[in-house]
Amino acid sequence: MSLLNLVSRYISSAEHAFDQIKVAEKTILLDASNVKNVADHAKAYLEDAKYYRKKQKLEVSLTSVAYCEGLLDALRLLGAVRFEWYIKPKTKRNEE
Repeated sequence: MSLLNLVSRYISSAEHAFDQIKVAEKTILLDASNVKNVADHAKAYLEDAKYYRKKQKLEVSLTSVAYCEGLLDALRLLGAVRFEWYIKPKTKRNEE
């Protein structure tokens, strides 16, 4: 898989997460404004990833989307948001 395809796949996955993200009303460690602040940072990293992909700076793009996913995963693991990562259905080519 090319670096461009990898970056595009990760960006699509993060976009999917943002499309379905639900912020928990109450969490033990965080209030909603803190959760929104972290989610906004994650969204900014996603926008950076798309910008750098367009500029063909694919290593920077991949790093940016990885930061985005890390922040989203941290929020999810803390129970502050709910979403599912998009998993592309396997095709015969993917299974080989």
